[in-house]
Amino acid sequence: MRKLELTIATSDYDHLRDFRIGEVRAEGIDPIWLSMDFHEIFARFAARRDWDVSEMSFAKFTALASQPNAEIIGLPVFPSRMFRFSSFYVNRHKGIQSAADLRGKRVGVPEWAQTAAVYTRGWLQHVAGVPLTEIEWVQAGTDEAGRMEKVDLNLPKGLKLTRVSDRTLGEMVASGELDCVMIAREPKVFRQKHPDVVRLFPDYRRREEDYFDSTGVYPIMHVIAMRKSIVDQYPWAARNLYLAFAEAKERSMDRIMDNAVSRYPIPWLGDYIRGLQERFGKDLHPYGLEANLPTLKLFTQYAYEQGIAGRLIAPEELFASGLDISVKV
Repeated sequence: MRKLELTIATSDYDHLRDFRIGEVRAEGIDPIWLSMDFHEIFARFAARRDWDVSEMSFAKFTALASQPNAEIIGLPVFPSRMFRFSSFYVNRHKGIQSAADLRGKRVGVPEWAQTAAVYTRGWLQHVAGVPLTEIEWVQAGTDEAGRMEKVDLNLPKGLKLTRVSDRTLGEMVASGELDCVMIAREPKVFRQKHPDVVRLFPDYRRREEDYFDSTGVYPIMHVIAMRKSIVDQYPWAARNLYLAFAEAKERSMDRIMDNAVSRYPIPWLGDYIRGLQERFGKDLHPYGLEANLPTLKLFTQYAYEQGIAGRLIAPEELFASGLDISVKV
């Protein structure tokens, strides 16, 4: 039988590598893999569906998957996950010592539908008690001017969001035009140690550990999406892809934990990983629906409240059915 040929676009991750290079195979599928910058992947798949299977920003994916007659469906495979208390940067002259001090301030984000900002804004609203309508929001590129939204928005009533096309977030927080920025990657002004740009939470590691301990939420940044028409025509393809992604991740973890050979240029890496497993459990980067329900429920709520998702979508609606995600590989 001729195999189903699918184009797959992702960034380069060790936990996808064995599937990408062919050491792991998805039964019945012949993948044509494109390894690219994830910003380009997101933009092209969101705009034109340039390939069949794609790494995708979780926020942009949720925006598209929650639309009527959505053209895409997800696999509960999460290439990127990160806690985000490190992503608050403030101008040190603005007197901002806590999240509560952001009330009434000008705060910048690279895109409203950036996944990292969905989590930080949701935390700001629900935990820190700062209504999003009491902040003046600005959207601009982090280090390059002109960045634009990739999906349509339906902003909450009373929320003010202004796009700035000729300035960067880094420039504006350094100059004091913005009081704070929420950025997934360190802005250049911070990396270059601008004296006026500092983290709001220098103790972000402790805060992130406490956040996980109290909520069980390990923020999902990226997801694997695919054309829904493929699942409709070949319903077996989603499960076979999922199992291949899961096997590649397990092989990656086996390499990290290999006590006989140092496969990564980091001393005591295996010992460090075993310490993390005491907090997170044996599977440090779980795929599947059930293991991720606290995170998925929280994110879908935030995405709807913030005008990114078209409706409050249940987590199980985001992903292809029939994957039998309890299967161990």
